[in-house]
Amino acid sequence: QVQLVESGGGSVQTGGSLRLSCTASEFDLTREPMAWFRQAPGKEREKVASITIDGAIKNYANTVRGRFTISRDDAKNTLFLQMGTLKAEDTGTYICAAKIFGPRPDDYSYWGRGTQVTVSS
Repeated sequence: QVQLVESGGGSVQTGGSLRLSCTASEFDLTREPMAWFRQAPGKEREKVASITIDGAIKNYANTVRGRFTISRDDAKNTLFLQMGTLKAEDTGTYICAAKIFGPRPDDYSYWGRGTQVTVSS
């Protein structure tokens, strides 16, 4: 059974940094495009960043562009999200997703359960 497990979340002050990781079991991350989403209370799920199979193309939401970096380490079968200059509005549950099956932004077959990020002043 495919499992995606996120880690690295926590509480951080405004302006701080965190690095999130997403590892997979029973699934080869190196063969699929992947993405990070976030879900904040009372808000729609937002696609934060995505990356192609070879890592050559990375896309970011306008809300995080210039502050977040998505990357992948195929040797470790792990996806990362480096987050910097964090703001209170970055608070939420960060979820990784893998294997695109359709044209919509959230058409991914596999999802993790998420890791909580809380940014406070």
